[in-house]
Amino acid sequence: MMDRVLVVDDDPGLRGLLTSALRFAGYEVDVAADIPQALDRVLASPPDVIVLDVMLPGGTGFDVVTMLRARSVAVPVLFLTARDAVEDRVRGLQLGGDDYMVKPFSVVEVGARIEALLRRARGAAVPAGAALTFRDLSLDPQRHEVRRADRPVALSPTEFKLLHLLITRPGQVLSKAQILEAVWQYDFGGDSVVVERFIANLRRKVDDGHEPLIQTVRGVGYTLRAPGR
Repeated sequence: MMDRVLVVDDDPGLRGLLTSALRFAGYEVDVAADIPQALDRVLASPPDVIVLDVMLPGGTGFDVVTMLRARSVAVPVLFLTARDAVEDRVRGLQLGGDDYMVKPFSVVEVGARIEALLRRARGAAVPAGAALTFRDLSLDPQRHEVRRADRPVALSPTEFKLLHLLITRPGQVLSKAQILEAVWQYDFGGDSVVVERFIANLRRKVDDGHEPLIQTVRGVGYTLRAPGR
């Protein structure tokens, strides 16, 4: 079966361009021009990926993601935005988006980003094995559970995969490029802001109220290590 992509954009020219390019690439494509149409399409038959414009009639793509995540719809979302301010990108990722691209963009790169999201969604379950621990943090790949000081920590599939990467390499400093390749499967230079946002999310969920284990090595990358080490 072909993977299904929903393109949500109020610009008919851009919808047509993306539809033609994605169908040529082998995807089944559906379209929506506004928020009600987008919600109807997703709730009636969830696609495999949503390509979502930020600026929409009567609201934003951020509103769409917020409503979908509130309904526990976990379809990967690629934001398209003409707003390249870092705070806008960060907001989209914080609300539950999975990636973003700034207009104008290459349709070839859109296809590559979609393929990376699909690979990540299919591989969201990290390799099975014994539970992993680091100090008072534990991660169980089989149960897909994380606990800190024996209290459960709720993580998204992407956050779980990122933490799994860190906890399997304690003390090793991983660059943003290494993290993008391992978690997002970007081997063509993905945006480092994605990594920064998800590291911030992990810190908020895993380290809040505890000794900080997710450390930044300035100018190099990130690592899981005890404070002061």
